[in-house]
Amino acid sequence: MSHLFHTKDLAVGHGRRTVLDGVDLQLSPGELVALIGVNGSGKSTLLRTLAGALKPLGGKLWYGDRPMQDMSAMERARHIAVVFTGTPRTGLLDVRTLVSLGRQPWTGHLGRLSETDRHVVEEAMERTGITGFASRSVDALSDGERQKVMIGRALAQATPLLLLDEPTAFLDLVNRVLVLRLLQDIAHQMGKAVLLSTHDLRTALDLADRIVLVHQGEVWSGTPVSAVSSGVLAAAFQRDGLVLDPVTGTLR
Repeated sequence: MSHLFHTKDLAVGHGRRTVLDGVDLQLSPGELVALIGVNGSGKSTLLRTLAGALKPLGGKLWYGDRPMQDMSAMERARHIAVVFTGTPRTGLLDVRTLVSLGRQPWTGHLGRLSETDRHVVEEAMERTGITGFASRSVDALSDGERQKVMIGRALAQATPLLLLDEPTAFLDLVNRVLVLRLLQDIAHQMGKAVLLSTHDLRTALDLADRIVLVHQGEVWSGTPVSAVSSGVLAAAFQRDGLVLDPVTGTLR
């Protein structure tokens, strides 16, 4: 499988403090990758560095065979879509308008939507199942509906790579599964590379094609089955009085 995006000896952190070093990571089309680890392990720092929101402290990032530092912000926005955690400030925007903002990298300074842009927006809403409330105010939506809208906006951006930071945070179990299944469909059916950070270990093991585990300053990558059988998950998540059940992927 050819790599769409990869890093070599990447170091990430804040200021002069390095959180992770020597990160070699590959992302390929048609693959859903779950980034997991305990709080404070460096997941969000790594994801934001991959997205270009933080400067790397060392190493290299490539999109295809092109170094990321050679790409302008507009070029990155045409190749990488990002959904960060948290509730967006949408004011009085309705769903269709917010999803349409995903077309900004393609519409130029005036931001006028062409027929092609409108078609892409409608397809993104249909794919994420939000067409039925396209005229509703985003502020009136449930958490699960709002997260689908943010994914819809990222899809409207029409990028080969999607990066998502905790897209299932604050969602109930049903909506967590629905959102991750949606992202799995986006990867498998649309051929996009999708990387998401998550604390939902069980669902990640069920639906992800690959697990990237951040633990004690190191990054491990492999299939969900090998993540369990190799013991790396147990080493990362077990604590005094808690044991990882390799069958259910839950702590007991």
